[in-house]
Amino acid sequence: MPMTSGPTRRHHTSPAGAGTANSTARDVLAGLDLRGRTAILTGGYSGLGLELTRAMSEAGASVVVPARRPHRAEDALAGLTGVEIVSVDLGDLESVHRFADRFLESGRPIHLLVANAAVMAAPEVRVGPGWESQFAINHLGHFVLVNRLWPALTAGGARVVVVVSGVSTINWDDIQAHRRYDKWGAYLQSKTANRLFALQLDQLGAGAGVRAFTVAPGFILTPLQRHLTREEMVAAGWVDNTGAVINDAFVSPAVGASTIAWAAVSPDLDGRGALHCENNAVIGSIAATVDPADAPRLWDYSARITGADLRSTFAR
Repeated sequence: MPMTSGPTRRHHTSPAGAGTANSTARDVLAGLDLRGRTAILTGGYSGLGLELTRAMSEAGASVVVPARRPHRAEDALAGLTGVEIVSVDLGDLESVHRFADRFLESGRPIHLLVANAAVMAAPEVRVGPGWESQFAINHLGHFVLVNRLWPALTAGGARVVVVVSGVSTINWDDIQAHRRYDKWGAYLQSKTANRLFALQLDQLGAGAGVRAFTVAPGFILTPLQRHLTREEMVAAGWVDNTGAVINDAFVSPAVGASTIAWAAVSPDLDGRGALHCENNAVIGSIAATVDPADAPRLWDYSARITGADLRSTFAR
């Protein structure tokens, strides 16, 4: 059953999928019955993803967690029901293809896919055929995952929720940062690519019932900051010298995950797509946050270098 048809209610609580700026993922999903729904949550065993996996599991969903560190995921998700951990490295596209092949063979539909896994401000690392790692993991890995799982996504009438952050531009002359690498510039480019990907995916998928959204969860301290030193975070005004958060803008992972949960299930989004969400509300269109002309251009580039392109199914 497509997620867009709306989950059922177990008991009387707040409206299905409702939430406020201070809600947690559990609050948003409280009272919902997601049994029979299958969700794929990348990065679903750490930070925001862990909170979302817990909430989705408690609501009855079958949750598939692709994990680069399966043993760590098993420890983090121990005791949760309906959770399947699969070894996947988004920086290794052969790994993504193997997972997609196995999942498609199972014949299961996908009702929700959350593109959450990411690396941030990492030192320069090359993966695959020399791709810059942040662009490869944050964007290309999810691009291939969605393209390869297209039959299951259409079977479930899926919502695809892409977790984003700041926005910049695409450096078309040096996307892979071969001439100059800046860790923050590479990160912001990869997260801009996430927005462009969601925008183009919604345009391509709307006719098949697959809709895409972006979510900015806000400022949260999670393992995403593992490449930053305490000195860098102190200088940014995030924490004090002991590592304690001092910036009032920061929220807990449970609160940060709430808008992802809201975008996943809210009936307010039925029949809609290409929207950017924050604080459990639609802020506006994704197109208003980027140059829309870059969306098909990035899709073409990504399809060319990865060989994955759901558009090939349209010609059949």
